[in-house]
Amino acid sequence: MVKLGILDYAQIDEGSSSKEALNNTIKLAQYCESLGYERFWVAEHHNVPAFASSSPELLMMKLLAHTEKIRIGSGGVMLPHYAPLKVAENFRILEAYYPHRVDLGMGNSRGTSQVYAALNEDKSFKQNYEQKIVDIQAFLTDSLDQDHAQHGIAANPVIEHRPQMWLLSSSVKSARIAARLGLGYCFGVFPYASKDRLQVGIEACQVYRDEFKPSTFMTEPIVSVAPFLAVAETEDEGLAFAEALDLWLLGLDNFSELKQFPSIETARHFNYSDTDRQAITRNRIRSVVGGIESVTAQLKSYVNQLQADELLLVPLMPGFNNRKKAIELLAEAFK
Repeated sequence: MVKLGILDYAQIDEGSSSKEALNNTIKLAQYCESLGYERFWVAEHHNVPAFASSSPELLMMKLLAHTEKIRIGSGGVMLPHYAPLKVAENFRILEAYYPHRVDLGMGNSRGTSQVYAALNEDKSFKQNYEQKIVDIQAFLTDSLDQDHAQHGIAANPVIEHRPQMWLLSSSVKSARIAARLGLGYCFGVFPYASKDRLQVGIEACQVYRDEFKPSTFMTEPIVSVAPFLAVAETEDEGLAFAEALDLWLLGLDNFSELKQFPSIETARHFNYSDTDRQAITRNRIRSVVGGIESVTAQLKSYVNQLQADELLLVPLMPGFNNRKKAIELLAEAFK
């Protein structure tokens, strides 16, 4: 049976606060654990007013402390902003405190030009993405080559065990990187709206399985598929939640125009242009929406076509209780 996970953004709903959103993330992780979910990941987003998840490593430490068994991970650490040594040290500390429960999920998004500049300041060069991952692996296994520029530097604390490593991906190219380096592979349906999204995913997941080389981080290939989600008990209610997601995904002013995640009411009163409506139609490719029966069927289709081992679901829905109910419905549907 396919395993389930959640990718959470510490979403700030209309009428709530950042503190409330962060506390809700803890509650959702605990609820996922009680329902038998495999993993709970938190995103990295900067300069997005409606999301409180700017530092996944700090959120992970809190979540690990408030759960007992569920795997906690980053979805993901955006490597263009960080030195491999610092990433390795952060995750060694997490793994030292909570052995065999930590997932290091990594991505390659630079964010907006303003965010990239603020996070990188005086850095005038761009490091190779794959080399950064190789360096993180070397720091986590104390195996830097002797001719490496950082040879002789240890990622502290030095420990024997290590986190799982995952690559967040939307392309065949990054699937090959995950396979070469022996990482878990998470194909994101949600990052981009394109008509060939499913075909790209099918090819990427097959390439990953065919070319996978075992590592100390992952001995067998594991494929996870991640779509946006809006689901409820009935079709009408699920589609109503999707209206809020539709508005959000327009990404108005680099996602800064909406200071909180919109309600259904806000979505229904928004003055959409023809261009907006066209974008909404395209964006539905990134999402699985509707009642639990139709959503379950859509998700099982993804699993079958991409030969996925896991689903990493992104429930961008208005209201904490609605997200909690969605998590419950899905757990029951995939028993």
